[in-house]
Amino acid sequence: MDRSEAAESREKKDGLDPFEKFVELATRAISRPPFFAVVMAVVVLWAASFPLWKTTTKWELAIHTFGAVLSLLLLVLLENAGRRNNEAMHEKLNVMAEALASLMESRAADDPKLMEAVDDLREAVGLEERH
Repeated sequence: MDRSEAAESREKKDGLDPFEKFVELATRAISRPPFFAVVMAVVVLWAASFPLWKTTTKWELAIHTFGAVLSLLLLVLLENAGRRNNEAMHEKLNVMAEALASLMESRAADDPKLMEAVDDLREAVGLEERH
């Protein structure tokens, strides 16, 4: 089976780097109920600690700082996971388009319009990487 240039040029990665492994583990952990329970426990402990703080400003600053740091870390992790998911989806679509183009090409011997459609489809494979 002939493969188009776009299909041959796609890189295949063997495994994940350490950061991506960490992101994978973190994404699994934060998308489960125990993570929500831990965050709720922190909020409850923070609310119960009100009498221990000298001023309400410092009490509020503590939860705002915790929330901001947690939000930033989660944003980075989730964006990385989303990007990898998007890349995987595009790769699957490219493989499906390549398979469809091969099937269409095998049936296009007498139909120039079908060959034109095959060329258009092959040109679109990997298009997201070029834009």
